Amino acid sequence: MKASKAVLITGCSSGIGWATAKRLADVGWRVYATARDLEKIAPLKKSGCRLLSLDVTDEDSMSSAVEEVEREEGAVGVLVNNAGYSQSGAVEAVPMEKVRKQFETNVFGLVRMCQLALPGMRRQGYGRIVNLSSMGGRLTFPGAGFYHASKYAVEAVSDALRYEVAGFGIKVSVIEPGLIRTGFADTAVGSIGGQDDGPYAGFDEAVARVTTENYERGPVSRLAGEPEAVAEAIEQAISASNPRSRYAVTPSAHLFIGLRRLLPDGAWDAALRTTYPQPGR
Repeated sequence: MKASKAVLITGCSSGIGWATAKRLADVGWRVYATARDLEKIAPLKKSGCRLLSLDVTDEDSMSSAVEEVEREEGAVGVLVNNAGYSQSGAVEAVPMEKVRKQFETNVFGLVRMCQLALPGMRRQGYGRIVNLSSMGGRLTFPGAGFYHASKYAVEAVSDALRYEVAGFGIKVSVIEPGLIRTGFADTAVGSIGGQDDGPYAGFDEAVARVTTENYERGPVSRLAGEPEAVAEAIEQAISASNPRSRYAVTPSAHLFIGLRRLLPDGAWDAALRTTYPQPGR
């Protein structure tokens, strides 16, 4: 029996997920595009995508989506864990319910999707898992500690998983986008509560300003890329017979990951102080 290569993608309502679903469907992959709100991804049906409702914070929703693909295809052949967002704010100031929500979406949902898809992949002796991390999984900017922590977790889980499932014919890759021109920055800025007084007064506002400049109009924004660049890297990862474990995407990712690798912690912090205000000083 021929192994299923059906692709299940989470978080397709915009940006990278949308671009990936469209690109893969356009070149002939059998794509199941998902989102919490099916109306938002309805146009992807014209590209040949099959549409499924999927919320990565809801167990029944995740199970139902995987079961539906398995009924139609026999197994999820390719899982692209794309759903995620950025929670910004000083570590001390972000309410714990928001911290838990960040990890529920970016980490726990991703892990559970892998757990649900893996039995089918093992049965057929073939599978590809692509986890969307970020250059933020290799370095940390102030005011986004919980987002970075979630992406560091994605990197660690993916490294362990890559070793554990290789013997079953399953390959695992991580995608590490840098600055991407999507609604990501708006979500990150919108998640900041802001403080009018207290030890972090003005810090959140400054983080929001730097984030907006980096994505939209500052000199660093010239190193940003489009969602289609990430979709291309994902296609490479699932098409290669021996995919790389990591794919850094956009000039900003290559630059900042390289700098963080070279600079000791003190030098990295000093570099950050040229852009970010330091609370307490």
